[in-house]
Amino acid sequence: MSSGKRPASHSSLSLSLSLSLFSFSLLAMAIAAAATSTATAAALSSLSSSSSSSSHSRLLLRAPRTLTPRAPRRPRPFSVKALAAPALTQDDLKKIAADKAVEYVRSGMVLGLGTGSTAAFVVAKLGELLKAGQLKDIVGVPTSKRTEEQARGLGIPLSILDDHPRIDLAIDGADEVDPYLNLVKGRGGALLREKMVEAASKEFVVVADETKLVDGLGGSGLAMPVEVVQFCWKYNLVRLQELFNEEGCDAKLRLNQDGKPYVTDNSNYIVDLYFKTPIKDGPAAGKEISSLEGVVEHGLFLNMATAVIIAGKTGVDVKTK
Repeated sequence: MSSGKRPASHSSLSLSLSLSLFSFSLLAMAIAAAATSTATAAALSSLSSSSSSSSHSRLLLRAPRTLTPRAPRRPRPFSVKALAAPALTQDDLKKIAADKAVEYVRSGMVLGLGTGSTAAFVVAKLGELLKAGQLKDIVGVPTSKRTEEQARGLGIPLSILDDHPRIDLAIDGADEVDPYLNLVKGRGGALLREKMVEAASKEFVVVADETKLVDGLGGSGLAMPVEVVQFCWKYNLVRLQELFNEEGCDAKLRLNQDGKPYVTDNSNYIVDLYFKTPIKDGPAAGKEISSLEGVVEHGLFLNMATAVIIAGKTGVDVKTK
């Protein structure tokens, strides 16, 4: 028997042992993997359970909310402000008074047409009524070239005192009105013709706004005009001022915007008298002014108006003697 050969049974035993060890390793790996999977599942289950338990705890600890119905929203208060009526201007008041005065006019009348801003509203209204056929056969006697031009433009038939020496009704404005319906007129420069026409009228209606009311003539502090001839006008200016020293009179020659003397429709000058205090005696003052040589006419219209229509912010007031 040879000593170099190993028996066959020993080799088989070694192979069998190797296979057993390999199988055991595979089994151990499988068991380890299963254990890891089980542990992971358990951990996830525990985490889920813990999270659920914590959530339930929070829900149980929080007090249930009581829903309170919301109070209805109150509408915002609003107000409508009444729009204030626009304040009446002086021209508005003049027009109101003029329209009232025209109510005295009847078809077929001979009318004295005054001069000035207020009288212009009267003439305009007459033209309107004549065009509408509400007045017929009226004849106007204008007191100035300005009024004549306005009336002709409106189609009002015109005449003069030579042809109509008696006038039914004259309507004109005024610069001042005292409580006895005495007037200052002529700041428009037409005092001579105004006085001639209005003195020839059966009725003389004056239209004015409330700013023209004074306690005494000259009391507004504005001009009281005196028409004088151009010859030696300075001489008469000085005499007029001296005549009213007690009233603090300041006499000034009326000038145009270019600085030249204002000339009336009768080619005369005007001396304006400004009083610090009202004239004490109107009739006496009128006589003294008229007694001065070279004086043509003055702006005191005394005891001439039969009615005065005053327009104010509260309405229209008609004053009569």
